[in-house]
Amino acid sequence: MTPALEVRNLTKRFPGIVANDAVNFTLEKGEIHALLGENGAGKSTLMNMLYGLYRPDDGEILLDGHVVHINGANDAIRRGLGMVHQHFMLVPTLTVAENIILGNEVVNGVLIDIAKAQRQIADLAKNFGLDIPVDAYVHDLPVGVQQRVEIVKALYRGADILILDEPTAVLTPQEADDLFVIINRLKQQGKSIIFISHKLREVLAIADHISVLRRGKLVGSTTPAHATEAILASMMVGRDVVLHIEKSPASPTATVLEVHGVSALDDRGSVAVNDISFMVRAGEIVGIAGVQGNGQTELVEAITGLSAPSRGQVFINGRAITGLGTNVAIDAGIGHIPEDRHHHGLVLSYTVAENMVLSTYDIAPFANGMVINHQAIAAQATTLVEKYDVRTSGVDALASTLSGGNQQKVVVARELARPLTLLVAAQPTRGLDVGSIEFIHKSIVAQRDQGCAVLLVSAELDEILSLSDRILVMFHGQIIADIPASQADRNHIGLLMAGVTQESTNE
Repeated sequence: MTPALEVRNLTKRFPGIVANDAVNFTLEKGEIHALLGENGAGKSTLMNMLYGLYRPDDGEILLDGHVVHINGANDAIRRGLGMVHQHFMLVPTLTVAENIILGNEVVNGVLIDIAKAQRQIADLAKNFGLDIPVDAYVHDLPVGVQQRVEIVKALYRGADILILDEPTAVLTPQEADDLFVIINRLKQQGKSIIFISHKLREVLAIADHISVLRRGKLVGSTTPAHATEAILASMMVGRDVVLHIEKSPASPTATVLEVHGVSALDDRGSVAVNDISFMVRAGEIVGIAGVQGNGQTELVEAITGLSAPSRGQVFINGRAITGLGTNVAIDAGIGHIPEDRHHHGLVLSYTVAENMVLSTYDIAPFANGMVINHQAIAAQATTLVEKYDVRTSGVDALASTLSGGNQQKVVVARELARPLTLLVAAQPTRGLDVGSIEFIHKSIVAQRDQGCAVLLVSAELDEILSLSDRILVMFHGQIIADIPASQADRNHIGLLMAGVTQESTNE
């Protein structure tokens, strides 16, 4: 049978780097083919060539056995390729139907025939078992339903090949299970799917075939029957990787962080955090689990001084720091790995070396009064680049030139390079490969073992379960559970993340 998609010796070069080096890849009709690789391995470049966003320097792309030259995303869509991005490309203020037909409107004369479009979309969604409310506004939908809208949007445009980029990154375990049912249904109806993910357990559960890229080259292909998480991780990184961090039981001591009755507003002025109270002690990791968008961002901003809460108090070692700003938080010994590295973690127009000292540039040895010690800053950066395996052309390179994963490593390296009383780590491994995740997880546990209090905020339930000594679950701006990690059950935590509590099931 002729493959749905084939790439032969596909090569893409950028100044100083070969992003894809003679890659060969085949996607059969009705197949789920998982693509794995570290950050910078070339996954995104390969997908961007398939989707027409980059033009290959060498090699060929074949659809149904015919060589094609894909000129942009619209051309890719016309040829039957659809991509569902990790960050959804939906307009929140439009309805589901309006989002799906956007740019491909159904018209009656000069007017958009929204009723006809809704009927067509409803029929299409029903055919593939995708339950979506066509007349609902996107901003009112749960994340899992928004993702279904993205899939229907691609199918509405005639996609026979679907590229799913980190499709479970923002889903609860139960939502991920629902997605897998949908993916298998699409496969049974003849669709071909490229599944890109960092979650090895999910890849083994959903894929028919698995290919691994490393430093731009295809280093191997396998099937779930012949692979394990450890084997896949080793293929990705080129060495054995510790997937589950071994740590001793916590020995917490004095209370470091106290949050008393904190409420906070989001950017629209709505209540995002509603009367939260909890504490974190020295020598323990407290994990906050929850689907992104349930108030975690606003809570972290209130604790780290990025914003002032509308009500309540934040204390570090008994000292009130509420609303006093980031300088006071840094002076109090708070380290912050922010979820948005571009807005709150880096100055992209600064060098790697300069970004490595954003929290300490005004103190010795990096400054002597008003005089900056550039040599000391460069030496610090050189040490941290090597320790954290930041892949850069040099410490004088601009942060904007680094890949997302390496930008994250710069942030983590900077925050862990100074003595900390409290580490607030929000999505610390987002966008990182398994090798980098292993190193950062070990570093977080090491902070705990040195007596630092750690508040870990993550949408990755496996990360929460692996690192936390105590788990809080946030839902709709409130903490609805406080569970010792030794008593945590993955399925139970997943249900809590979706707001399913014992009380709600009894109603």
